[in-house]
Amino acid sequence: MSIRESVGYHGRRKIAATMSPSPDVTDAIGRLLSPLLGTLERVGWVQRHLYPPLAPKLAEELAPGHDALAEPLRALEALAWPDDLHFMRDRLVDVARQTLELVSAFVDAAKSPDDMIGLYRALRRFARIQETLYPLAPVFEPVSRWFLEPARRDDDDLVRHLRDGGLRDDHVRAGVLHAKNERDARGGFSLYVPEQWDGITPAPLVVALHGGHGHGRDFLWSWLRDARSRAVLVLAPTSRDRTWSIMGGGDVDAEPLLEMIASVAARYPIDTTRVLLTGMSDGATYAMLCGLREGMPFTHLAPLCGVLHPFLLAPGGLARAPGRPVYLVHGALDWMFPVYTAHLTRDALKAAGAHVVYREIEDLSHTYPRDENPKILDWLMADH
Repeated sequence: MSIRESVGYHGRRKIAATMSPSPDVTDAIGRLLSPLLGTLERVGWVQRHLYPPLAPKLAEELAPGHDALAEPLRALEALAWPDDLHFMRDRLVDVARQTLELVSAFVDAAKSPDDMIGLYRALRRFARIQETLYPLAPVFEPVSRWFLEPARRDDDDLVRHLRDGGLRDDHVRAGVLHAKNERDARGGFSLYVPEQWDGITPAPLVVALHGGHGHGRDFLWSWLRDARSRAVLVLAPTSRDRTWSIMGGGDVDAEPLLEMIASVAARYPIDTTRVLLTGMSDGATYAMLCGLREGMPFTHLAPLCGVLHPFLLAPGGLARAPGRPVYLVHGALDWMFPVYTAHLTRDALKAAGAHVVYREIEDLSHTYPRDENPKILDWLMADH
């Protein structure tokens, strides 16, 4: 597949080179970025803690971000901007407007106790907001720091290396890339290549599978800040159908996954001792099913909030589990796959000889725990 950048090197260089706003514009940008990034941080917190019975309380936490952001946005829009900075201005405005729409949609959905779909639909916008904002990371240091693990946001050297890497002109195509993975398409993939990476040293690869009815272009953002902090490649494929091949019939996703990994490996050196297959919900179920198939390159498995596929419970289904490192995560509040199903998975994997780390999170419902990613990467990089 042909891999295409969402905003390439020359686009990023152009933004940085034309960064000469007036004092009024500079002040307006500063007054917008603080509430914008603060509100987005709160969106991430709400997404992580989403449990439908708590939706009204979560909405109360999120709602103040609307007013805090609306006034600085109006002020920024009212200013006269130089023509060569309109790309930057339009992108900031777009991100702020999308954020206001997300907050309003979530607050409205929380007013209806039965509108669970509305809550998830509102938060689904978060990925597109991050995608729109990310090209400004080389220009605005607060944006760059926001796209890091919280524990790394004060790392000045890392921020500098990321900025220099994002603006370099060499053979390494870094940043957010896509291969036939528009949101109306199935079967493509998105890829994150760390900007500070030299493109020579073999890098760990995380293959991250979205949940049912999801999309790799969106799920990439569940991993980007952690991969960016640690110079890890992330491949986020999109299933060929509405979900992965877990519903019976033939497996239409395994061979394309192998082709995607081969395509990436042909361009970037991969640490073949650290190839993680992970996923959320249906993606977790398929990660275990596919990851334990013969001939797959995955060295580590990290299923989150999924279930063990019945095929794996059949005689011989876990024949390739012995010695396999598995990091299993489940929420005690999971309403889709009750936590006892995770106990069954844990016990079956351990009985089959897998090296299981089991993490049961008390305040986790059926949503992706991004705060678990650093622990997963620590585990991936450790000697087992």
